[in-house]
Amino acid sequence: MDVDRANDDLKFIQDRVRQGHVFWTYHVNMRLRQCEIDRLVVYDSVDTYEVIERYTQSEASRYLPSCLVRAEYQTEPIHILFALDRDGNNVRVITVYRPDPQRWEDNYRRRKAI
Repeated sequence: MDVDRANDDLKFIQDRVRQGHVFWTYHVNMRLRQCEIDRLVVYDSVDTYEVIERYTQSEASRYLPSCLVRAEYQTEPIHILFALDRDGNNVRVITVYRPDPQRWEDNYRRRKAI
């Protein structure tokens, strides 16, 4: 992963979240209810964000580049997929979930090889 680009993306995401420039997709609203995660988790964990994967427009989102972010909320790891709308000066939360220990390693920072 290009570290400079990931750091630039991380700063953009954190700035947008801190400023409240966040849009919530229908999918994430359903997911939050299913996983019993509150939206405040996304805001309250902003200082712990780490970009662990980056996706081009075609990989994760229909029209925007995206980043999978690892965060910690009250010592619990969570993953948040953000779409980055630099032109619109906002981020979109695509999904939020508790990572499955069977699928992740390195403290939920890297996918396990299948």
